[in-house]
Amino acid sequence: MELREDLLYSKSHEWVREEGDVAIIGLTDYAQSELGELAFIDLPEEGDVIVIGEPFADVESVKAVSDVYAPVSGTVCEINENLLDAPEKINEAPYDAWFVKVKDITEKEELFTAEEYKAFVESEA
Repeated sequence: MELREDLLYSKSHEWVREEGDVAIIGLTDYAQSELGELAFIDLPEEGDVIVIGEPFADVESVKAVSDVYAPVSGTVCEINENLLDAPEKINEAPYDAWFVKVKDITEKEELFTAEEYKAFVESEA
């Protein structure tokens, strides 16, 4: 399981990179490996409001369809349109394959450091 020290992680297995007042959100390496080969992704639209703890996207693998949960509340200011045509990029490089960028953040859940997330995943196994 690859982790990056410069990211924060949620209990529902999303990663967050903060760049100024924008949060960039993606799916962790652990999550993509558990889901298997991804075949489809459904993302919100620019301008949509996402709410902490609520699904904002879903991914479809050969195994199942899974929700992706918002680790922050705010307004989607950009989506990664490349993933719509190539969801396999999430499997290939999960920390480069961001889903959305969110601005006007009103709330953030308590996020884990890489070390805390690793311990959390190990405790769930």
